[in-house]
Amino acid sequence: MSQAEPFRYGDEVDPGETRHLRYEISETYLGDPVEIPVTIVNGAHDGPTVIMTAALHGDELNGVKVLQEVATGYDPAEIHGTLVCLHVCNVPGYLAQQRYIPIYDLDLNRSFPGKERANTAERMANVIYNRFVKQCDIGLDFHTSTRNRTTMYHVRADMANGQVARLARSFGANVVLSGEADAGSLRTVATNAGVPTITIEMGRAHRFQPALIERALDGVESVLAEYGVLPGNPVIWPGWTRVIDSEGDKTWLRADTGGLVEMQYGQIPLVHEGETVCTVSDHFKENEQRVTAPFTGLVVGVLQNPVAAPGHPLCHLVGVDGATLSEIEREIENGEFTERPWA
Repeated sequence: MSQAEPFRYGDEVDPGETRHLRYEISETYLGDPVEIPVTIVNGAHDGPTVIMTAALHGDELNGVKVLQEVATGYDPAEIHGTLVCLHVCNVPGYLAQQRYIPIYDLDLNRSFPGKERANTAERMANVIYNRFVKQCDIGLDFHTSTRNRTTMYHVRADMANGQVARLARSFGANVVLSGEADAGSLRTVATNAGVPTITIEMGRAHRFQPALIERALDGVESVLAEYGVLPGNPVIWPGWTRVIDSEGDKTWLRADTGGLVEMQYGQIPLVHEGETVCTVSDHFKENEQRVTAPFTGLVVGVLQNPVAAPGHPLCHLVGVDGATLSEIEREIENGEFTERPWA
């Protein structure tokens, strides 16, 4: 067995050590340091290095709580490998509780791998990527939906990449949306550089959602079991999975008229072809647009702001095949179905 080694990020964290630190990635207008909170749990035993990132968008908080629990939940004496937790990547956005880096609305998650001499976001991304991400073997990047929307708990991953597919399946989510992420995203850049990375989407911005956080913690533990970081622990099997890898199996339903939006599909986000998903009506209820499901599927993302203009996304629908539908209906009948985008 190989000997465990220090984790190096400019300083060193020795095997068997947990270190909580703040790492400077930028400066404020006053020249004060902008520091990201980082935890490194370097196991006493050799194994893979797993990086986990949260709050690349500053108002997405569920992942922040996940990493707080991960950072304090594992004893390095039991770990075969290293856990690297970047608790809050977009500190300026986090302090302002908004998605992007303030003032210039720069998207940190479109700025990787970054540059030393570039705009603020690219400089921050450059430090995060080179000091931490490049040293790792696999990555978990935690997100929520943007403001005024919520999303079902699911994974986004390039399932055409075998290493990414292994990681995605081991996380144990029921729904996986397959495909490459946008250029400049942490997931794309890290994966292309040999650090297979998946995105976990979970719920709403601006809040903690305990049920989703607990599921994500189970997913982290399942990944650690799959890769031998926690040898002997079980890998999750969620009961059913649906990998969506065709554009024809997913769609955003959009408003064709402006007005007030009312969701119509009830407490379970399963809709059948032709059923009304929502309505958009004017203030006098004289005109009403019925938005129907083009195929049978799950509503994995939904508008929460109840007003819309033409073209506004109302809900994100992904199709389910016959076997998956049967398993979902069985879970619904037995009271076991937990997938709700508003949870």
